[in-house]
Amino acid sequence: MNNEKEDPLFFPPNVSVEIKALACELPSEFGVPLSRFTSRDIAKLACQRGIVATISGATVWRWLNEDAIKPWQYRSWIFPRDPNFQEKAGRVLDLYHAIWKGDQLGEKDYVISADEKTSIQARSRICSTTPPQSGQIMRVEHEYERRGALAYMAAWDVRRGKIFGRCSITTGIEPFNHLIEHVMSQKPYKSAKRVFWILDNGSSHRGNACVKRLIKKWPNIVPVHLPVHASWLNQIEIYFSVIQRKVLTPNDCASLSEVEQRLLEFEKMYETIAKPFTWKFTRQDLNELIEKLNPWKKRLARCA
Repeated sequence: MNNEKEDPLFFPPNVSVEIKALACELPSEFGVPLSRFTSRDIAKLACQRGIVATISGATVWRWLNEDAIKPWQYRSWIFPRDPNFQEKAGRVLDLYHAIWKGDQLGEKDYVISADEKTSIQARSRICSTTPPQSGQIMRVEHEYERRGALAYMAAWDVRRGKIFGRCSITTGIEPFNHLIEHVMSQKPYKSAKRVFWILDNGSSHRGNACVKRLIKKWPNIVPVHLPVHASWLNQIEIYFSVIQRKVLTPNDCASLSEVEQRLLEFEKMYETIAKPFTWKFTRQDLNELIEKLNPWKKRLARCA
């Protein structure tokens, strides 16, 4: 009788530890021509390396499941590369909690999160979309004709839950400045003490040139740039995800004017229910995340 056949009780404790260690390495570390491991791959490798004489993929899966190790899954990820990532991201997270440089924001301080959503296509379906009915979901024709694309620029008032949007055929400094003027020319921003604009590093609003340009025209603006590859900390992206789900998917628009009308009409509808997003990610959470990434510092250095 083979005591090593299936029951994990018959394996020495070090076997499960070594197999979990295998699962936490990349296949390339062992010269295996795979992009990721399955439980069967790990079982085979464990036998080849002499860790165990025989073991099933089911047993390996059961052991890995105990520690929520899933080497067959992956997610796309952009590692922080900015050497001042914590400092730049931290001040934005502070603003979301009404703090700037250690002081509480006042009643006449406002926080705006802004960006552009590019290349929004108008896709005119070859056959008309059919509505849902009993026993049948809505049907959208797979083939379509492109009717052009536009950019949607939007600004979200973080503390008031108010949205401002504009559409343009192209992105750039001038179209984005029109959005800023649209916001800053009206109350309460026109007479505000400070209006913090949270921006990423897109070409329309990048670097010190952008800061000087904005402050020169609107002295009460305080531009705050996120670190590179940190759009996930920009609250306007939450609103963009809403319009992607509710307005642009599925995309069945006969013209760009129809796309623009939908976007602007949705703004009005959304504002009837809009309220500030409940932002829970804090500077402390950021510090803990960066600390978790410390074991990969060498790999991060290669990305810099």
